[in-house]
Amino acid sequence: MDQGNTAYVLITAALVLLMTPGLAFFYGGMVKAKSVVSMMMLSFGSLGLIGVLWVIYGYAISFSNKGVGNFVGIDGWFGIDLSSIGLTSQVAHVADATRSYPELAFVAFQATFAIITVALISGAIADRAKFGAWMVFAGVWATLVYFPVANWVFNFTVVNGKIVDGGWIVYNLGVIDFAGGTAVHINAGAAGLALAIVLGKRFGFSKGIAQPHNVPLTLLGAALLWFGWFGFNAGSELAADGVATVAFINTLAAPAAAMLGWIVVEYFKHGKATSIGAASGAVAGLVAITPACASLDPMYGILLGVIAGALCALAIDLKFALGFDDSLDVVGIHLVGGIVGTLYIGIFGNGVGAAFGFGWHQFLMQAAGAGAVLGYSFVMALIIGFVIEKTIGFRVKAEDEIAGIDTVVHGEEAYAFGAERG
Repeated sequence: MDQGNTAYVLITAALVLLMTPGLAFFYGGMVKAKSVVSMMMLSFGSLGLIGVLWVIYGYAISFSNKGVGNFVGIDGWFGIDLSSIGLTSQVAHVADATRSYPELAFVAFQATFAIITVALISGAIADRAKFGAWMVFAGVWATLVYFPVANWVFNFTVVNGKIVDGGWIVYNLGVIDFAGGTAVHINAGAAGLALAIVLGKRFGFSKGIAQPHNVPLTLLGAALLWFGWFGFNAGSELAADGVATVAFINTLAAPAAAMLGWIVVEYFKHGKATSIGAASGAVAGLVAITPACASLDPMYGILLGVIAGALCALAIDLKFALGFDDSLDVVGIHLVGGIVGTLYIGIFGNGVGAAFGFGWHQFLMQAAGAGAVLGYSFVMALIIGFVIEKTIGFRVKAEDEIAGIDTVVHGEEAYAFGAERG
């Protein structure tokens, strides 16, 4: 067992786990002051529920060893082959003995991906969702959508630098997705779009319906997300090596460039460059670079950032043009950003890009993989959300939504200035 790589995988897993509280801050600052507790609890609820489901059966579905691409396959106890503790991972991306680490380290790392993916969806239904209904959706969607899609994208084995088996998206289609552009961001963005349709528009839905109630809280969340994202991207190499360093520098350069691209568009649209725009631009760049972080030279990473920042800044207005209420721009940032980053590999990816004379085959495969995940996640989320809405109800009462839902849903207030304390 390589103690260095073991430590690397565990540390990067901790970094990715920090992203979910960071997301709670990022989302929480952008909603009403009387809905911030509810918004943040959607992320923390996801952390609790998906963390448990992952250990019980999520890992078993996502990383089945019973055969290539199977949805279900339980080895050992609750899907974790405990006999491999201290030995080379049985399901890792690499079969190089110099990169050996305990399987449970890989289990922990991938658990954090499942948690943050589910939490991302919640931004689309801010200010109007029941907590209990959200938890039901989170559990069912993770079981029927995220765990199988993770199997398609993340469950593969590499021998001597070549994928020899695995889920059909990376093995059969040959899609390149280093850290989860399809499995995480397109997946979550498509589900967010479906839920926004199911729950309908907030009362008074229009441009400027609600200004962020706490800008510093959102900036803090963006900073924590960016910090954790180094574990998300560089950690996906599962080894502290040269590929990880490429992923790391691209995770610095692309979001920095995307921040600039977003605020330039914002300035021409509104005459002002806002801090919320800068934070959103950085997140858009992080989303776009996720699938491509190990496939691009840093200069092309910067170009991707500029493109993603500008396109996502424009895409957030799609909800007004098309009439769906994606409260915190999950579609405009994660779905659009994930698609841009995934397709970009087919144009500028090292050794595969059409811009370098390798033809359009990789681009077409990238599009096919993105489309498959988008379609599957959207349809499944639409069905799950619709069933929940028609049975237990997904949306809070109108009067509670207008007043702010923290007190009604959780019996708490985020801010109690001047209140007496015993």
